[in-house]
Amino acid sequence: MMLMAASLIHTRPLACAAASVSLYPSRLVPQPPDLVKWVQREGGFVHHSIKVAYWKEELGLGLVASQDIPKGSDLIILPQHIPLRFEAKNGESSALIDLARQIPEELWAMKLGLKLLQERSKSGSFWWSYISNLPETYSVPIFFPGEDIKNLQYAPLLHQVNKRCRFLLEFEKLVKDELGNVSLDNHPFGGQDVDASALGWAMSAVSSRAFRLHGSKRPDGVHVDVPMLLPLIDMCNHSFMPNAEIVQEKEASNDSMLVKVIAGEQIKQDDPLELNYGCLNNDLFLLDYGFVVPSNPYDCIELKYDPAFLDAASLAAGVSSPNFSSPSPWQQQILSQLHLDGENSDLKVRIGGSELVEDRLLAALRVLISNDREVVEKQDLDTLKSITAESPLGVANEAAALRTIIALCMIALSHFPTKIMEDESLLKKNVSASTELAVRYRIQKKAVIVDAMRDLTRRVKLLSEKQSVPAQ
Repeated sequence: MMLMAASLIHTRPLACAAASVSLYPSRLVPQPPDLVKWVQREGGFVHHSIKVAYWKEELGLGLVASQDIPKGSDLIILPQHIPLRFEAKNGESSALIDLARQIPEELWAMKLGLKLLQERSKSGSFWWSYISNLPETYSVPIFFPGEDIKNLQYAPLLHQVNKRCRFLLEFEKLVKDELGNVSLDNHPFGGQDVDASALGWAMSAVSSRAFRLHGSKRPDGVHVDVPMLLPLIDMCNHSFMPNAEIVQEKEASNDSMLVKVIAGEQIKQDDPLELNYGCLNNDLFLLDYGFVVPSNPYDCIELKYDPAFLDAASLAAGVSSPNFSSPSPWQQQILSQLHLDGENSDLKVRIGGSELVEDRLLAALRVLISNDREVVEKQDLDTLKSITAESPLGVANEAAALRTIIALCMIALSHFPTKIMEDESLLKKNVSASTELAVRYRIQKKAVIVDAMRDLTRRVKLLSEKQSVPAQ
């Protein structure tokens, strides 16, 4: 299942390309207005040393320092009227608001995407200078050819991609049904048809560029977090070690909120401006932003906690434990506390990332491998979950638990139809941008598993050395 490029036509002439993932996607119009000058003309501030430029092949268009910028400098300031947001007040109704209310919260980007499409279709939109600078296509997987969606090779991500594609196709039908009898004066898109590809373009534009910031105040004085598109600011690239940061502050003269980007450190000439988009895994970076972070410290693999899967892993690891499929009542009680058994269970567990092994999985294995209820119940749940706790149920138990996790990793790795060396060989060939992105993604997923296995094997070796040291 795939989508084609956005086909919504603005009243101004547009060149619409076929869907493709490219390093340098065309902008919506061939020669868009100067975004820096527009921000300045509308009362915003842009540091004189900032320019829009291509920086490195894989990063594309972004903001670059034309000369050294001191730490603490204001880089960009947007007054309250420049960010593009979609806030519907209680009781307020319009065709656009009614559509937005039918979008599930997890796809919040589509809500703001509807507002973006409305402004794109509107002649004389205040935000046209910004919108015309947006890419014509995005490198997110919903726009991949079907073969490259398969090339991702990772079931949890494939599920999310297909789920988004299905939503867009179903939402297209809903939009057409809801707007079929709406008069031209009340039509949110000026009477133009909006198909799944236009909706996909808008959702991708928002998911890859929006920031969730303080919006309007509730009656109790608390600001509501609202997704916003921040012209120019959203051209900053991502880094886990950013040189800039976003802050919000009130203007001295009134209650209007300014959105500012300030230099978190000295920015050297020709360096890109970088913000931290969040401590996200590569699934989210690819789904929402259309790129993959090499050696991402927050990347992980997702497994289903399944007793049959654990039985297979323990067999491969040479660990004898009949308790995976048929835990004792006291073990089952602990599994319930870990939300791995019972009505409120969450059976998704992770390996890799900052935790190495999700604490719930580690605790479950320690408990299920042990047959000594008294020893287990001497430990609190936090200790059983902690990988830094030194063999809380004994060295033999710890080694068996870690060997079982290594076997889980081996099984997970075997589910990928290609090996890392094969993927790296493929990248040396002349492949499309979407194929390259899919292959780089799956290489990183496999690398997470390999790195976790290497770390766990080192820990098992240390435990073996402890077991072999004779008692003094």
